[in-house]
Amino acid sequence: MTLDNTFKALADPTRREILQMLNDKALSAGDIAKSFNMTKPSVSHHLNILKNAELVIAERDGQNIIYSLNTSVIQEVVQQIMEFFDIGEDDNETE
Repeated sequence: MTLDNTFKALADPTRREILQMLNDKALSAGDIAKSFNMTKPSVSHHLNILKNAELVIAERDGQNIIYSLNTSVIQEVVQQIMEFFDIGEDDNETE
């Protein structure tokens, strides 16, 4: 996981919306595509970027591919951002 790939994936509002959908439950590519006014190949492109950034996990279920959030990577990204801005446990300490 690199932050460059993560930020590239998060830069697009469609991909952020897909992540919000997957926060509720795992979905097939077809179910995700139904929520957008774009071609299935376009949705597939967005899903591939999210997969490359390791933000989603794709698992085959028969003829469908089911997408879900990769919560461990999302937690790691949040931790890195907090460290970048020096936010965290040290903020609670008194001098």
